[in-house]
Amino acid sequence: MGNNSDLYPRWLGARELLLHGRDPYSPEVTRDIQQGFYGRPLDPRNPSDPSAEESFVYPLYVIFLMAPTVTLPFPMVMAIFRGVLLVSIACSVPLWIHAVRLPVRWPIVVSAMLLAIGSYPAIEEYYQQNLTAFVVLLLAGAAAAAVREWLWLAGFLVALATMKPDTTGLMAVWFLLWAAVRWRERRGLIFSFALTLMFLVAGAEALLPHWIGRFVVALREYPTYGTDPSIIQALLPRMVAIPTLVLLVFLAAIYCWRWRRAEADSHEFGWALAWVAIVTLAVIPKLAAYNQLLIVPALLVLIADFKNFTSPLPRVLSRAAFACQIWQWLAAGGLGLCSLFVSGARMRAVAEVPMYTLLAIIPITLAAVLSSTLSTNVQPASEKLRRLVRMRG
Repeated sequence: MGNNSDLYPRWLGARELLLHGRDPYSPEVTRDIQQGFYGRPLDPRNPSDPSAEESFVYPLYVIFLMAPTVTLPFPMVMAIFRGVLLVSIACSVPLWIHAVRLPVRWPIVVSAMLLAIGSYPAIEEYYQQNLTAFVVLLLAGAAAAAVREWLWLAGFLVALATMKPDTTGLMAVWFLLWAAVRWRERRGLIFSFALTLMFLVAGAEALLPHWIGRFVVALREYPTYGTDPSIIQALLPRMVAIPTLVLLVFLAAIYCWRWRRAEADSHEFGWALAWVAIVTLAVIPKLAAYNQLLIVPALLVLIADFKNFTSPLPRVLSRAAFACQIWQWLAAGGLGLCSLFVSGARMRAVAEVPMYTLLAIIPITLAAVLSSTLSTNVQPASEKLRRLVRMRG
């Protein structure tokens, strides 16, 4: 019986490189990873074996995060990271709230933190230890730091978040675009990002020369065994899904370009975070629920602007998005109460009821963000200022 932990490939790869000088991208280490994850190495000739190879498909500098744990037994490492990830989920909530400028009192913030760690994505992250919660915390910290004009800290946190590039890539592009268009005021973010990434890459190169080529090879092979369809591909026919994905990225690029000059503490900056977050979830080739931890800024922006919607459609879609999330808590609470009186065998038959809305929440939230953007007519602050000047003239 294996440990079934997404943390294991990163931990074992780091341990083998730092303690034994072995290449974590090598077939030999991949077999060792499979031994721990599945309980045995996979046989490519066996059609009943899992398709996910479970290899070290990460930028090598993820080992710097794992380095303090490589001498510990893995069960202890799992316990440590479970606590770290729950704290990350809870702490990311007030940071996102600050980043999108949602005025709420601390009792509500604390309640939101507790609800976040009680959601199904948080539970799955707790058991899988995928590190999504940690990189989402880094992104939330970067957004909050940008609002506070701590741009060197923001760039540093965005660079660290690239240890999971599939989840954080689009958000990193947004931060760099936002900083580049007002170079004189925001260049600290780019300098910090570049320097941090340079040290991470160079430090990894010193430990394993030419690792980037090995990482690229691993990335090329990964789609053949380690990815799911995106949520859009899962819900739509291929002929419709691919153009839809392209259109979503195009729309996100258009809106982010419109808001590129917005101040970090502005309404438009929060909308840009929401767009990038929800489009990431729509296009990422992974259906795992723990990725939905990135949905928080989109939901918060919908809350912040709910009263400003000028048509009923965004209101209906926003309510539907929150209903999908609330269903998880209500269904799980109901099952927990029933478990006090109903046998385990009967409870297993309905154990997946809280997950019924998992596939729906992303497309509904995406539709809510799109319709809300059109409804509220969000525009860059500079454009609004120019209109005000013309009106006064």
